[in-house]
Amino acid sequence: MDTSSDVDAHITPALLMEAPGALQKALAVNLDPAQYGSIVEIGAGQETARYFFRAGGAAGTVAKTMSAYDMTFSDAIYGRAPGGRYVSRARLARMLEHEFGLLIERLEGRRESETTFFAYAATVAAQSYKRRSECHGWLGVRLQLRPGGPPNDIVLHVRMLDADARAQQEALGILGVNLIYGAFHHAQSPEKLIESLADDLSGGASAGSDRIEIDMIEFSGPDFADCENRLLNLHLIRSWLTRAVMFDPDGHVVQPGEALRRKDVLAVRSNFRPVTRRHEDMFMAGLAAFGSDIDDVLPVAEMTMATVMEDGDRVDNADFLARVDTLTALGYYVLVSDYLRYFRLRAFLRRYTQGRIGIVARLDNLRDIFSPAFYDDLEGGILEAFGRLFCDKTWMYVYPARGADGQLVTADTFEPNPAVQHIYRHLHEAGRIQALGGFNPAALDIDWRQVLPALRVDAPGWARQVPPVVAELIRNRGLFGYPAPLEASEGQSGS
Repeated sequence: MDTSSDVDAHITPALLMEAPGALQKALAVNLDPAQYGSIVEIGAGQETARYFFRAGGAAGTVAKTMSAYDMTFSDAIYGRAPGGRYVSRARLARMLEHEFGLLIERLEGRRESETTFFAYAATVAAQSYKRRSECHGWLGVRLQLRPGGPPNDIVLHVRMLDADARAQQEALGILGVNLIYGAFHHAQSPEKLIESLADDLSGGASAGSDRIEIDMIEFSGPDFADCENRLLNLHLIRSWLTRAVMFDPDGHVVQPGEALRRKDVLAVRSNFRPVTRRHEDMFMAGLAAFGSDIDDVLPVAEMTMATVMEDGDRVDNADFLARVDTLTALGYYVLVSDYLRYFRLRAFLRRYTQGRIGIVARLDNLRDIFSPAFYDDLEGGILEAFGRLFCDKTWMYVYPARGADGQLVTADTFEPNPAVQHIYRHLHEAGRIQALGGFNPAALDIDWRQVLPALRVDAPGWARQVPPVVAELIRNRGLFGYPAPLEASEGQSGS
């Protein structure tokens, strides 16, 4: 007897009018006659599909559900996993393409005039009896936003933070429902969709969750053509869904683990507003000190949210994108993080790579790092911070600066707070903190705080303070407030 159209008695129309939970969202999709599709999940069971069946009315939504646990069966359906990696974006892409194609092929001529088809897919490595390592997965939905319309994709990467398998599976099911519901109901407001992904997973009323981390999301397709994925990924941090997001040298959003996996990493922290020849020199001197072929090291330009946000709660979108564009034009990966302290940055990098980690710091950074007051909220204070920063294959390279008397100050001549002088001496003598040599003296005194106001009035000489490709980008695109050409201004005023 088919009972799939029965609605759970405890889910009433009134509940659907409130802020919906996972069951209410699943029911809302089930009761919409236009939304119809397939749900396929590899690696963590039928957690998302289960919500749609529990809510009732699933016959109006679900064309098919499937869980291809066995690798041989999975390969027979979707082809061999690229590189043998079943939990990967490439595997998810094949699943979405295959399942959405089947919907169109098998239902063409029957209901496409009134149906918005969708295919939801997930490939996940969850906790198991044998597995106690990283628990993560790729989730995505391909959908039409109007009957007969073109397909669009929303793809995300999630880390599951619960300690046991049952809790992880439950969180995964809720996240899948949130994604499907959000794709249909919040397509015109991707920021709202992002915030809704943590619904029913948050410990409180605020956005975010301590059960999942979403460290990458991407919207694509004709109906999402106006979406700026870099800004939307920044919104992941602002919504407390992750602590860091990453962009590759092509300017594309990248999942940090995919970029950092098995790499040596050299990180330079600044606000890059704009990136100057001194920043470039810090990278070059750091790579030389690292002692590796440049091609073997991932150069990462890192900005903290404290330098991205204006007035504490606002992001200047154009300014942020200008920083990313100029950095990626130089071939750097860009990392935006909510990690104020260096030991947390190092822990983030170590999560994804067992290679060497080098951090290039300026003298003023070093003064902050060796300020005991900077660690007042840590139970172990500065000793705990340094134990976590320099615990394995991590080095800090210090870019020199001029003192008040004009003399060069390096890591070799730096005088830390007397209370921690013995700690500094130990780390310096052990080679964990090293003075950078091979720097360019002509770049040493370049200060972005002088370059920024100069470029905004096109003052003579500012372009010599930044790399040539950066100067060209700033001029051609009017970045960072560079004045528009006179003829362009006149054209706008006369329109």
